[in-house]
Amino acid sequence: MVRNQGGAAVSGSGPVVPASRRSSWSRDVLLGALVVGAALGAVGLVLAHARRRGVLVPRPVDDVEILAVGPGTLTLCADSRTLAPGRYGLWLDGGRGHAQVGEIVGHDDSTGTVTRQVLGVDQGCPEPGPARWSGDFYAGTPGTLGLPYRDVVITSDVGELAAWLVAPTSSVPARGRWAVLVHGQGGTREECLRALPVLHRLGLTSLVISYRNDPLAPRGRSPRRQADGGEWQDVEAAVVHAVLHGAEEVVLVGWASGGALALKTVARSWASGRVRALVLDSPSLDWREVLAGRVRPRRPVPAGGRVGGSTSASSGAEAGVPQPGATSWLDRAAELRLPTLLVHGDSDPQGSAGPGHRLTLARPNLVTAVPFRGACPGQEWNTDPVAWDTAVARFLLSL
Repeated sequence: MVRNQGGAAVSGSGPVVPASRRSSWSRDVLLGALVVGAALGAVGLVLAHARRRGVLVPRPVDDVEILAVGPGTLTLCADSRTLAPGRYGLWLDGGRGHAQVGEIVGHDDSTGTVTRQVLGVDQGCPEPGPARWSGDFYAGTPGTLGLPYRDVVITSDVGELAAWLVAPTSSVPARGRWAVLVHGQGGTREECLRALPVLHRLGLTSLVISYRNDPLAPRGRSPRRQADGGEWQDVEAAVVHAVLHGAEEVVLVGWASGGALALKTVARSWASGRVRALVLDSPSLDWREVLAGRVRPRRPVPAGGRVGGSTSASSGAEAGVPQPGATSWLDRAAELRLPTLLVHGDSDPQGSAGPGHRLTLARPNLVTAVPFRGACPGQEWNTDPVAWDTAVARFLLSL
């Protein structure tokens, strides 16, 4: 038995801690708790602010590993993407290099590896290490595909936006129809290069646009997309540019969230009367799926919008606060007024049994759905380029 400084008995056989040290230790614990609490509170405020103001623009990250480089081949870790049939792009060296990857030439289950052809290297040099798997089979400009083009500038409310203008061959009448191509979230104009050959053969003038918050593009009101960033106004500016330069009607072609921008444009723009049809590749038609996708990485996360000739008041999602049903085309399918080609991969639940499938059932007179077996979202062309081109050509010719 020992006694403290006040003479009171203290049980236990351990050393006695002076009151001054106990007081100091208590202050340290209290201070640490306050710091941790403040940090957690700050994180909570940031997350709450993000929820109120919209979804932040994700930055592309390396997501595959090059294990070995052989004569005309690459060996990669095997997963659902690297095992998919077709041809793809592989961004190297943090996006500074690019290789074209072809069909599978070897697959070893025991090592979890897959070997694929290398069809070409546009930039850089493939080396073992991290890389980024992509649907961008082509890199560079339309000149990469042998298509004559020129750089043009589209003027929007945020400033000047770079675009590529690809005119049809003189032997094919353009008939005043233009295509405005809109890439998806976190991508670049190179995502749209895949569609140019078939549009060129059909005689359309193609305008491949950039929009606010793209690399080298003017900043918008915020770095967010598909909430209140106003990117749809840049698509509107592209439609106006097309009309001022001879377009009698416009087809909007969008991938993922680029499809969502197309939907929002025809829903809100005064120029929507010049839009003849929509070609949407793996769009999301419901904000509920977008929010769910944020916690399921491997699923598409673009936002949807309303399509029609009239404009309604902004929904909560358009104002930056996603509200269930506010931008659900399943709930508002009756408002669809434009012929729409919906391309989706059947390996994605949203495509095979999700919003796109149900929208097609709701509006079979306007929506033409074309599923692609085994295709990942946004990579239907990569899985079968001929089938993709054929679907687009048939749809546009039917107009």
